[in-house]
Amino acid sequence: QVQLVESGGGLVQAGGSLRLSCAASGRTFSSYTAGWFRQVPGKEREFVAAISRIGYGTYYADSVKGRFTISRDNAKNTLYLQMNSLKPEDTAVYYCAASPLPSSREGRQYGSWGQGTQVTVSS
Repeated sequence: QVQLVESGGGLVQAGGSLRLSCAASGRTFSSYTAGWFRQVPGKEREFVAAISRIGYGTYYADSVKGRFTISRDNAKNTLYLQMNSLKPEDTAVYYCAASPLPSSREGRQYGSWGQGTQVTVSS
């Protein structure tokens, strides 16, 4: 499996931007599709975005489409999530994940997870 560590979370005002990073180590990162999920206490984990192994295919939840951009740099073994026009409802712990399967919105298909980074959007 690949080990993942997120960074870049924090507190931002509504309308602001943040960029999350996820550093991968262990196995070859380019062998994995990668995704971002988020979770609010008391609620189920929610798919945010996913990207194919080479990065040609990207997929987004409807709630973030047009505001968030997922990307990856396989040479740096890093996954990114650029978040613009943030809303208070984007407040959550954000997790990066990796899967040996084709890009999926289903969290159960991801076998490697980071520890999460908190994103808080104030109104």
